[in-house]
Amino acid sequence: MTKLSMGMYAILFLLLSCSPKTTNSTDSTPVQTTAKSKIQVALCLDTSNSMDGLIDQTKSQLWKMVNELASSRRDGEIPDIELALYEYGNSGLSATVGYVRQVSVLTTDLDLISEKLFELKTNGGDEYCGWTIQSVTDDLEWSKSNDDLKLIIMAGNEPFNQGKVDYKISCKAAISKGIMINTIHCGDYETGVRTFWKDGADLSDGEYMNINQDAKVVHIETPFDTEILELNQRLNDTYIGFGRSGKNRKEMQMEQDVNAASYGEANNVERAVSKSKAAYRNEEWDLVDAMKKDDKVLKDVKTEDLPEAMQAMTKAEQKEYVEKKATEREEIQTKINDLNTKRQAFIAEKQKTDGAALTLDNVMLKAVRKQAEAKRFLIKK
Repeated sequence: MTKLSMGMYAILFLLLSCSPKTTNSTDSTPVQTTAKSKIQVALCLDTSNSMDGLIDQTKSQLWKMVNELASSRRDGEIPDIELALYEYGNSGLSATVGYVRQVSVLTTDLDLISEKLFELKTNGGDEYCGWTIQSVTDDLEWSKSNDDLKLIIMAGNEPFNQGKVDYKISCKAAISKGIMINTIHCGDYETGVRTFWKDGADLSDGEYMNINQDAKVVHIETPFDTEILELNQRLNDTYIGFGRSGKNRKEMQMEQDVNAASYGEANNVERAVSKSKAAYRNEEWDLVDAMKKDDKVLKDVKTEDLPEAMQAMTKAEQKEYVEKKATEREEIQTKINDLNTKRQAFIAEKQKTDGAALTLDNVMLKAVRKQAEAKRFLIKK
């Protein structure tokens, strides 16, 4: 397998970008009795051979993409964003299942997706796109609503028609369930056309794109970055881990900050901005988010499952403590978002002169916006 297969990793980040942020909406829209709108994206990454260049590109773009699509709304409502992660084409996987592995089911847990992404290892293998699409279509709990946006994103460079499962059948089965497939060929556009990457997208109403997997991602530093990162440290202090997983999940949160920072300060800023948005939700382990979902949750939490600082408090004192942290978090998030507005204006001005590289974020965001808007999801430019 060649280095181009790293496009699979790029897919992951793109998919993430697709996620709209679910925040405490202040919209005056009446409460609907219907189910909440969803954007579901399954990221399929080729982990064959040595794909370090593309892996680095996608890892460094994860939070940027999340932020780009965080402002999605439909009928004034913030939709849920669910991401799934698959790897394929790795010799360490079983040949009996087409060298395909489900890394994560559809989830709103962005830290989990980030953690799993950074754990992926490459190894030479056979890349069976048709088999992968079949597995992703059949295994995941896809929305049954035709109004929801459902995407499979795949990237690679080997011919799309490899393996015993016919990609044409798999693609048609996916679109029959309303699942569109975006394909990204890592390399020359025309080569991707000849090796059926475009055909796979066409069969499932998706978009075909190509990228330069060796392009270096340039993160633009701004005068607002330092203050945003300082606010991020204060933001972390507002998280109150509870339950069996509380402590471990808070540690995971910090680890993903470190992972983001490993690709530079500007990338770390993108993650900080993501954490100030509603798509970044942690009600399963954080008391602030949990109480936003159910203000009675604190009544059922055992004393030993609370942080040590809260264990000696009365229930009334505990509630007051959580509410104080919630207020503090809101204020910090507002400041981060205000600074990010200025930051984005600075970046846009800089890009006018520098131009855009043929990288994953630049080719993918345009396609995803187009598909989202066709489903009546409005995305702030």
